[in-house]
Amino acid sequence: MSREIVAGVDGSPESLAAADWAAREALRRGLPLRLVHAWRWEPLDLPLVQDPTDQLKAAREVPATAAATLAERFPDLALTTELIGDTPVAALLGTLGRAELLALGSRGQGALAGFLLGSYGQQVIAESTVPVVAVRSRDGVPAEPPAGEVLVGQHGTPQDSAAALRFAFETAAARGAAVRAVRAWSLPPLFAFSPGSLALADEAGGLVPYEEKALREALAPWRERFPGVPVTEHVELGSAGQVLLSGAGSAQLLVVGRRARRGAIGPRIGSVAHAALHLAPCPVAVVPQEVDPQD
Repeated sequence: MSREIVAGVDGSPESLAAADWAAREALRRGLPLRLVHAWRWEPLDLPLVQDPTDQLKAAREVPATAAATLAERFPDLALTTELIGDTPVAALLGTLGRAELLALGSRGQGALAGFLLGSYGQQVIAESTVPVVAVRSRDGVPAEPPAGEVLVGQHGTPQDSAAALRFAFETAAARGAAVRAVRAWSLPPLFAFSPGSLALADEAGGLVPYEEKALREALAPWRERFPGVPVTEHVELGSAGQVLLSGAGSAQLLVVGRRARRGAIGPRIGSVAHAALHLAPCPVAVVPQEVDPQD
């Protein structure tokens, strides 16, 4: 099946910024772009358009208007639109079988309802099987620096961050940009030190060299696969969210991984991804972690 980039549009400035960002990324990657709008007729107790035919016509205009703007701006872009008669979450998740990535608009700072399509955005991010990029808007244009690094967080074992690192290197290669890989670490309580962990740290020459070695090992296969991408390694004591956000101001893109967990109120995306989505000034890619089939 051919791959494509998908952007959800609802007519808001945020969604139009996401569509613009997705169009540029599609051209960089040599992929087509599909604009998706979800609509399902329901009678409204408001003085709005009630006739299903008129509502359908208005719904069709949402992706069509966005597509016309993009076609004029990016004449070489392969572009299609799709109106899906379903809820926003089901509509967007239903596109993932053919999507390389999904772009959504983001209002950034605020409550959980601060994403495109209200709280649906967080649910889509938590359940997506492909990277989801949340894009901020400045007057309908993506809030993306014209230059800068692709900033990516690395944690745990090489496998834990493999998907996020792959996406960061692929994106940097398509843009001719550099990657800055960040590994944040903190001092665990004394009782958390096991003889094995102490031995590993001692073998590496101390806690900082141990963390630096872990980052180098995680980056090694991606440096080999993308030899033309410059890489900066950064290890810092602190919380992952704070360390990543401190470097996001000049980044083209911030990439974080996530392993979705379900809580009492639904899917959760993790504290680092949550902080990045709400506070990072640049677009944020949330990449689902690869899971070992034996898990």
